[in-house]
Amino acid sequence: MQEELETLEAWIPEQMEPGTMFVLENAGKAGDQNNPYWAVLACPSCGSLGLITLAQYSGVQSMICGSDNCSSEYFLHGDEIQFRKPH
Repeated sequence: MQEELETLEAWIPEQMEPGTMFVLENAGKAGDQNNPYWAVLACPSCGSLGLITLAQYSGVQSMICGSDNCSSEYFLHGDEIQFRKPH
């Protein structure tokens, strides 16, 4: 299953809906210097906000929602969100 990724140009948390991303103004300056935080992404399943790293933003690593009520796992591929298929 794939879903379109929406990117916000300004940090307006009230507009963060599931599958919405905001690239940090200081992208690459926080977190691990080899894989810094790059953006905030609202989980495409439940809408919980979470920081994502450069590797996740680039589609190299998957993301798992950090919410207590959701365990959605997905990758970014350009402007698409691709959910991991169950085994």
